[in-house]
Amino acid sequence: MKSDLFSSEHMAEQATAPGMTLQNAKSIKYAVNGEMHARQGSMVAFRGDLQFERKGQGIGGLLKRAVTGEGLPLMAVRGRGEAWFAHEAANCFIVEMEQGDVLTINGRNVLCFDATISYEIKTVKGAGMTGGGLFNSVFTGYGKLGLMCEGHPIVIPVTPQQPVCVDTDAVVGWSAQLNTSLHRSQSVGSMIRGGSGEAVQLRLEGQGFVIVRPSELKPEKATAH
Repeated sequence: MKSDLFSSEHMAEQATAPGMTLQNAKSIKYAVNGEMHARQGSMVAFRGDLQFERKGQGIGGLLKRAVTGEGLPLMAVRGRGEAWFAHEAANCFIVEMEQGDVLTINGRNVLCFDATISYEIKTVKGAGMTGGGLFNSVFTGYGKLGLMCEGHPIVIPVTPQQPVCVDTDAVVGWSAQLNTSLHRSQSVGSMIRGGSGEAVQLRLEGQGFVIVRPSELKPEKATAH
């Protein structure tokens, strides 16, 4: 049987070492030798001796998720084998964290990560009661973190001389050492006349970077059309 479908571009090769790699732009392959964590329901295929178990968040995590709506529905993947993860054909990226790195990520953009990385739901300081930017997941530890994004993300450097303001529905994550606050970019007069649709943003100051996706639509709204 002959087809471009069977080219090396699409063919899954046997892993030569444990850990996370990009299978292609839309999926992540993980060679499991022990344990790793992934978003519930994100496994699209696997081979080998693997078990998938729902991972609890503890009483504190469950309470935060109930109150904030932010959280990661995780599963632990244990054993030896290979698994592939994807979510609604979103673009996938791998971030390699070193000891001491701290990264703030929106829970909706997390696909999978090494068991050596931990996360906690935390309040975004200075963000006030905004619709999507009040709580985020803060990742610490070392290892690889698999992220996903609708479309191609934009990574914007933040410097003390150039703070950056981002829409809370578009932000994927940022360097945890950045200072956050609310920024109002719309005048009272404009609000009275109906508004520009860009009234309040999350302002980031300091030294680091912020990641945004090329859409302000929330995933559930985007799929509803």
